[in-house]
Amino acid sequence: RYLKALSEGNADSLARLRKHLALKVFQRTANYDRAIADYLLEQVDATADEPNLDRISDIPEKFDLSLERAQVLRYGENPHQKAALYGNFFDCFEQLQGKELSFNNLIDITAATYLIGEFQKPTVAILKHTNPCGVASDVDLVKAWDKAFATDRQAPFGGIIVANQTVDEAFAECVSSIFCEVIIAPAFSEKARALFAKKKNLRLMVVKDSLPSNSLREVRSVVGGLLLQDRDMGSTAPTEWEVVTERQPTETEMRSMSFGWKVVKHLKSNAIVYTGDETTLGVGAGQMSRVDSSKIAVWKAGEAELSLSGSAICSDAFFPFADGLIAAADAGATAVIQPGGSVRDAEVIEAANARNMTMIFTGRRHFKH
Repeated sequence: RYLKALSEGNADSLARLRKHLALKVFQRTANYDRAIADYLLEQVDATADEPNLDRISDIPEKFDLSLERAQVLRYGENPHQKAALYGNFFDCFEQLQGKELSFNNLIDITAATYLIGEFQKPTVAILKHTNPCGVASDVDLVKAWDKAFATDRQAPFGGIIVANQTVDEAFAECVSSIFCEVIIAPAFSEKARALFAKKKNLRLMVVKDSLPSNSLREVRSVVGGLLLQDRDMGSTAPTEWEVVTERQPTETEMRSMSFGWKVVKHLKSNAIVYTGDETTLGVGAGQMSRVDSSKIAVWKAGEAELSLSGSAICSDAFFPFADGLIAAADAGATAVIQPGGSVRDAEVIEAANARNMTMIFTGRRHFKH
């Protein structure tokens, strides 16, 4: 290009080309310097087998982002918005079939991957607009799917399905009648792939063994800058939880609360989940009032003809008043798990005791905006 511009003798064109090439040179050398700096940063704790979470969590005085464009997307969140993908997303996932991933697909895949990472038992989750609308664990994926899908048979339309074990033919047959955008799993059997191949637009994604250490952070844009925070990973251990009511939880209630606590942190606040038998029974999310989220979750359980008798209610933040807990008790819940920390905690505890409910304070909030 430079020789051609030089031979044409157009001074203005040559000047523009020089600036363009100079920009590319300095971008390349800057990326090289950044790669050296990143390598040296890793050497600070090179002997560790796992990422040093304390070091990674340190908030740097200066924060730079320089990522290569990986893919130009058809459009952004809506058709009138331009968008592109940057970074190493495809180092973490392999697409086996289907249409090109959309902006919304990429966000949903990320949310689904973080959610399913909470579970060790065979687990299936269904998400829509990043919110889980059905999650269940069981002895195998087929049984987990049946329970997860029973939570809400309408919301999964056009959603995301994620599993934490290899998808086999039996599971593929179960979900093949559902229209979904993406199915994510660690692997797909040959027979499962043959079944899914009939759905040319369905995207199959294999999630690789581990996510990069920079996934331990989240970046959000705000007016005039960026927000950087540690990702909301894990939670307090059950050994650190406090039973604040007169009645202790049964093993079944404890299992329901532990399961629901893993799910509720992945819902948009205000978030309420009713759980039982390691499955979601009713989900309410994204409401301005916590009691409204609880009412929606109860309504959804009723629509699905799922009983909330003996269920656990899981809340991502404290109950500011006793009304949310009372509504849960009226719906049939017998156990409550929440962070605690409200100035009216005593009022909420009193309401729980009056209804012979058991309640746990975890000491950690899980707001999600």
